[in-house]
Amino acid sequence: MKRDYTGLQQVLSGLMRRYQERVPDVQAVIDAMIREGMISNANDIENDHIAFRTMGVPNLGIASLEKIWLHYGYQKMDHYFFPEKKLDAFWYAPPSPEFPRIFISELRVNELSAEARQVIHSYTDTVTSDPVDKIDLDNPAAVDEFLHSGLWRTPTWEDFKMLSTESEYAAWVIYNRYYLNHFTVSVHNLPNGYDTMEGFNAFLLRNSFKLNDSGGVIKTSPDGKLAQSSTVARMVKAVFADGQEQDIAGSYVEFAERKLLDEFAHLPRHQVQREHRREGFEAGNADKIFESTYSTQTAKGG
Repeated sequence: MKRDYTGLQQVLSGLMRRYQERVPDVQAVIDAMIREGMISNANDIENDHIAFRTMGVPNLGIASLEKIWLHYGYQKMDHYFFPEKKLDAFWYAPPSPEFPRIFISELRVNELSAEARQVIHSYTDTVTSDPVDKIDLDNPAAVDEFLHSGLWRTPTWEDFKMLSTESEYAAWVIYNRYYLNHFTVSVHNLPNGYDTMEGFNAFLLRNSFKLNDSGGVIKTSPDGKLAQSSTVARMVKAVFADGQEQDIAGSYVEFAERKLLDEFAHLPRHQVQREHRREGFEAGNADKIFESTYSTQTAKGG
């Protein structure tokens, strides 16, 4: 019996709708792809994965957020660790190939300085029980509302600045909460000329998109089978609790090329399915993609 994915579709479309409203590059990339004849509309885009950033504090983080996706049939897969950024992450395989993978990262708050920990907890400690436990997960509208709700108060500019000096990831999450951080265009099934990271990046640069060059514009896994790029997050106007308005990093769009596994390299293009391509993620790639919202990249005029 075919499983009914209506609820999951509703949750994902709610996420994408708001993400699109908040990240101008999303519509700009889609429009440029349509202009060049790559796709006829946004629904033609294959979404490789979506990603969330979370805080490793009681009642929140991966352990809380993953309950939603496990409920909708996702399967927890590999763990990744980013020592320099003090992050843990897991990826989740979708219940059916037409849905994106999910990547959730979590800040190791306990490894930050006492001052940074104190600032973070002054916000997150107001969450005294796991908020996901209070949601009817069979109600997509309730899940959608939760994923776009602030779980703690808006930070002050001073607190945001202080966190930024130690962990730009922490500052981003304190302001943005658990909003979808990015979605990822799969390029390998696009028309010839656009179906490699090199070809797609040439298209992006031709259309004046600013690309994250940390670790190189194309980040490639050691096996050469997963290549990724991303735009640099544009600055967005943020209003802080103390009334200050400041420009901070918004979000970005990512692009991924999953190459054929060696044992399937002989397959003609029309026979290639998702399972014939490189699966999973690569910590080295993701480590540099995170920096799409960091000042080392945004300061370059993205």
